[in-house]
Amino acid sequence: MKSKKILVWFRNDLRLHDNEMLVEAIAKSDSILPVYFFDPSHFEYTADGKINTSNSRIQFLMQSVANLRESLQRIGGNLLIINGSPEDRMPALVEQYEITEVYHHREVATAETTVSSNVEDLLWKLRINLKHFIGHTLYNKEDLPFPIKDIPDIFAQFKKKTERDAIVKACFLSPDTINLVAAEDWGELPEYSSSASIEPLGGEDEGIKHLNGLFEEGAEIYAKNNSRAANADKHAFSSKLSPWLALGCLSPRKVYWAVKNAERKFGVHTNFNHLILGLLWRDYFRFMFKKHHVNFFTDVASDVQHTLSPEEYENQLQLWKDGNTGHRLIDQYMGELNRSGFISHASRLLVATFLIHVLKLNWIDGAIYFEQKLIDYSPASNLGNWANVAIGGKDPRFKNAFDLDKHIKMLDPEVHVAS
Repeated sequence: MKSKKILVWFRNDLRLHDNEMLVEAIAKSDSILPVYFFDPSHFEYTADGKINTSNSRIQFLMQSVANLRESLQRIGGNLLIINGSPEDRMPALVEQYEITEVYHHREVATAETTVSSNVEDLLWKLRINLKHFIGHTLYNKEDLPFPIKDIPDIFAQFKKKTERDAIVKACFLSPDTINLVAAEDWGELPEYSSSASIEPLGGEDEGIKHLNGLFEEGAEIYAKNNSRAANADKHAFSSKLSPWLALGCLSPRKVYWAVKNAERKFGVHTNFNHLILGLLWRDYFRFMFKKHHVNFFTDVASDVQHTLSPEEYENQLQLWKDGNTGHRLIDQYMGELNRSGFISHASRLLVATFLIHVLKLNWIDGAIYFEQKLIDYSPASNLGNWANVAIGGKDPRFKNAFDLDKHIKMLDPEVHVAS
């Protein structure tokens, strides 16, 4: 009898823990073929043919894929690395290894869903099924108290109904063994050129290490002080988990249950609530993308008008990108973004507000620049947060306008001293 072989197509789900796709593939097959595709169209290359990793997100990705391979090898597995697009290489892989089914995680952004659709069409011609999983959200869509088409467009309503009527499931356990499809050559990570090392390091192991470190007694997340400056710092607290969440090195549910475990041990804390709220916002933006597609974000129209010539507009935009606006705090955060690929959520809202409501430039240009720079770039969250700021609180979906002066006072130590 012909054995059942399942190809497990890894994308933004680079982990073993809480990975339903992987668990089910192992359970329902005789052997699996884990695969990751490095699509050349997603990268810039140096003159000697190496991937240019001056963008910190690319280095983080390389580290994360390498760590996934190491994790699979520890349990008797491996990761087939393909330098080519899924559309170009998947059909041949399926035929070469006599694959009976392909598993993958469904995405929501247009580019990613287009790739899925193209691959599904190609596999259909070979009479091979592409099975979809959803592993990027805190709540499974099947467990929500409403179908996707009826999800409230107002975040407060989404949050209230979901927290009241839905449950967060337990994490799937990491597999402890894997039966592999035999392969002669598992491939190598693409060569890449890098001028500097980056922090944080990518990969599931580093993500779990960082998560656990957040809840060590004495860690920053527990900081309590009633002084005005300390309260401001607490407001600006960032868990910095988002890079691992963006690539699926950490699952949202693992973060959620880590917070709940910390609450049982140490009691409720403002920063614990802040972490859960961030996970809910991630879910909300992804479900809005699923419900409305990109129109939910790009239909946003800001009423700010500018009278700049094209040359003046580009000059103002470039000054903002370079951190040369003349506004000390804005320039500080943009410089930090350019160097590290990361700034806190509050800082992102601040520089976005400055671009839209002070410089009066198009928010789409800011969102595109963030896409280029952020180590934790996620299409739904990036577009959602920028659209939120562009609306400025005028749309009923977002009732609280983002106050530039208020957030400058909360984030800028010199303002605290002066006041």
